[in-house]
Amino acid sequence: MIARLAGLARPLLLRLDPEMAHGLTIKAMQLLPLASPQRDDPRLEVQAFGLSFSNPLGLAAGFDKNAQVPEAMARLGFGFVEIGTVTPRPQAGNPRPRLFRLRADEAAINRFGFNNEGHESIHRRLLAHPCTAAPLGINLGANKDTADRAADYVAGIERFADVAAYFTINVSSPNTPGLRDLQAADALDDLLARVLDARDRAAGIHGRKPVLLKIAPDLTLSELDSIIATARAKRIDGLIVSNTTITRPASLRGAARTETGGLSGKPLFDLSTRMLAEAYLRAERQFPLIGVGGIDSAETAFAKVEAGATLVQLYTALVFHGPRLTGTIKGGLLKLLTEKNYPRLADATGTGAADWASGKVSLTSPL
Repeated sequence: MIARLAGLARPLLLRLDPEMAHGLTIKAMQLLPLASPQRDDPRLEVQAFGLSFSNPLGLAAGFDKNAQVPEAMARLGFGFVEIGTVTPRPQAGNPRPRLFRLRADEAAINRFGFNNEGHESIHRRLLAHPCTAAPLGINLGANKDTADRAADYVAGIERFADVAAYFTINVSSPNTPGLRDLQAADALDDLLARVLDARDRAAGIHGRKPVLLKIAPDLTLSELDSIIATARAKRIDGLIVSNTTITRPASLRGAARTETGGLSGKPLFDLSTRMLAEAYLRAERQFPLIGVGGIDSAETAFAKVEAGATLVQLYTALVFHGPRLTGTIKGGLLKLLTEKNYPRLADATGTGAADWASGKVSLTSPL
């Protein structure tokens, strides 16, 4: 029902201010009855960082910043849902307008700045309305004006350890000044040490929760080398590649292409997938990777898997294709498994990483 109504409403929503349209979508999903749980084909099942996923397709952070509809999104067919980014104190974010559609490019630019209701409000909501249909990730960030940013991430671990299936440490948003500096070696080493210590302290009460790191697609390979080395030394549970990009491909046609902020959607696919492949080769299977950026079809999702992803996430494509996209992608993945003679999706992970890293393939010339 939700998917059908969304399909009817999408042409109208695309005429509205993007942030207003998104708010109306969240409100509608809160009011509509929940979809019936779906049973996924066992060939799509994935095991990663100690968790089981009925399918590899996840909802990326940013769609449900305040944990208003995680259960509804899980019931639309996502194998896992990530809410946030959440910060300790409520934060208004940057002034509007701060979200721009590039319809001709099937892309978006945002400069939200971690707008959210804060830990206390979001934690209360999750206690009252837990996500039971799929694993729930909590994407953690720091307040813009905090003096000790690592302490903000520690506070997130402590607050949400009882409701999270896993945590994402977001140090790669381009919309909080100085946040990406936390990807530098010394800062990242300190941050991960404190976060993992907090996780381990909470594990005695709430169980051990995986901690993932989300990185930018705009890193140099030298910077990536440093991040992977630190991540391996600290034994994090996983890596998410990638956040939005501050670069602007020459191919962009949308009128909003000159707006500042992070670019997401189809134009991010090649850049983020190459970074994913480079990360996969450097990680040497020490931890699984989640591929994000430009996924809008079974083919692009499968390309992420071949480039090194164990799981994948999407968000922007929902704006242009609607909630039926989850079912379309999962059905298409099953066809690709048959065509490529893989018994299970997990068998394809990393099989094309070397080619993606070398630049032999791209969105226009997939494997």
